[in-house]
Amino acid sequence: MPVTTPYRAAARAEAARLRALFEAEGALPVEAAILQPADLLLDLYGEDIRARAYVTSDAMRGEQMLRPDFTVPVVQMHMDGGAEPARYCYCGEVFRRQEDDPERANEYLQAGFELFDRDNPPAADAEVFALFQRILAPLSLRAATGDIGILTAAVGGLATTERRKHALMRHVWRPRRFRALLDRFSGRVAPPAARLAMLAAADPFETAGPDIGLRRRAEIEDRIEALREDAAAAPMSDHEVAMIDAVLAVRETMPYALEHLRDIAVDLPAILPAVDRLAARADALAARGIDVEHLDFEAAYGRTHMEYYDGFVFGFYAEARPDLPPVATGGRYDALTRVLGQGREIPAVGGVIRPGLVLDLGGLG
Repeated sequence: MPVTTPYRAAARAEAARLRALFEAEGALPVEAAILQPADLLLDLYGEDIRARAYVTSDAMRGEQMLRPDFTVPVVQMHMDGGAEPARYCYCGEVFRRQEDDPERANEYLQAGFELFDRDNPPAADAEVFALFQRILAPLSLRAATGDIGILTAAVGGLATTERRKHALMRHVWRPRRFRALLDRFSGRVAPPAARLAMLAAADPFETAGPDIGLRRRAEIEDRIEALREDAAAAPMSDHEVAMIDAVLAVRETMPYALEHLRDIAVDLPAILPAVDRLAARADALAARGIDVEHLDFEAAYGRTHMEYYDGFVFGFYAEARPDLPPVATGGRYDALTRVLGQGREIPAVGGVIRPGLVLDLGGLG
């Protein structure tokens, strides 16, 4: 829909209405500055948002960026002294460059809800999901769910080097890179010839070439040592790669997904605690009136969303409008609270709705 003045006004009114619905659930309305400090926050958003952030700087405040979302600044605010438990809500513009897709908006509204509660994380997941489903019910959207924690647990349980597991963990949110690493670590794909030549050289710096760039010699030496360690390590077994692939292939309704994942856990017991959390969440969702028998679950879902999600993830989609991005997304981000809390942490889950997309689909009535 064209971004006209009446449309902007209608979108702002819808955002305010959504925030009022969140306030009715006990959420405290909060604000977040449009300009956010870029140094720490860009690292927390991950590569995708870093590449799409609008960044500026000045002599007094250093590097700043236009707010790409609300969750990170809200978590930072809470970890600086918020009470527990806590519910927050907000609405306002977010900004992301869209150089690869000029048809997508680079400025749009979000209305969101965040819940910080350490007593019962599965119940908190269910509360947030059920709230979003209830609000969005008039639009007849398809709900998708997943759990990043199952894949990260699978990676953590691999019988390979810590460096390899760290690399895989870092690229969980980049499926192509993750697959390339699996293929390399299992020996299915040979390392690049230039790398092999460098490692075989008496002085690797003679063959390193322009890749050194601006890095210091010590950094290059550390990288070469890591590559040598990796070259000397035994390949990952075909069985372990097959187990990762089996986890990623789970895409069923929630009860069947649970059954399938429990079967996989027989050979990959590292995922069992995460599967148990999924089962507890399913029970909590059912207690909230969610039809879990028909709720879609995909173990790979959420891998292209925000990198701070580390557990439950969800989204709501207009199946009749595949051209549109998700109307709402959300998930659990416990690790983010640990980073911003400087050692303190609290289980947290939340989500956002795009008021403009709600309007595009006819509104909530």
